[in-house]
Amino acid sequence: MDLTIECQKRPENSKPNALRRSGLIPANLYGHKGTESISLTIDAKTVERLLKKGSVNNTLIDLKITDIPWQGKTLLREVQIHPAKRTPFHLSFFAVAGHGPTTVEVPLRFVGDAIGVKQEGGLLDTVFNQLQVSCEPENIPEAIEVDVSNMKVGDSLQIHELPLPQGVTVLDNAEQIAVSILPPQITPEKEAELDAANAQTDSTESTETATESQAS
Repeated sequence: MDLTIECQKRPENSKPNALRRSGLIPANLYGHKGTESISLTIDAKTVERLLKKGSVNNTLIDLKITDIPWQGKTLLREVQIHPAKRTPFHLSFFAVAGHGPTTVEVPLRFVGDAIGVKQEGGLLDTVFNQLQVSCEPENIPEAIEVDVSNMKVGDSLQIHELPLPQGVTVLDNAEQIAVSILPPQITPEKEAELDAANAQTDSTESTETATESQAS
């Protein structure tokens, strides 16, 4: 998913809190020119839309700085959230052009109804919900789709067994289990029912044994 947002260079000597009160969110752009950075401001409503559609270290963003001017592909690297208000108060972007493969986090999307869940009563255990991968910026996948339809109780998929898009390399330990089907879990209520049934069976067997002894 590619997004386009516009921003402006932050005025010199401007105070971050004053900017926020006027509806602007401070931000920084890194990587566009060596170790230099640019201080920016983005409209708070634009930030709100961005965070609804994009995610940190995954979404490629076409950033336009209208008053320099500068435009390029970036990744949203960090979103700082106000601890009390729970609203964003600072963003960090990284320009990806000219840096080769970049490291991003890609969510796993599990699809299908597993046989082990639907027919055998097992539980789908997703050990990983996202993977850290390396790829060219233009090849960043929105998600990695994993079909679990044929998985039965006791089955598992390791990371190296997942279907990866071309040009995408996983940086996590490839031998780790990403998803598995666990055996059915016995709830306390079900366990009580089984105990009662077993007790009834034991009582019946004892009665039958006693009756046979008296008859003999």
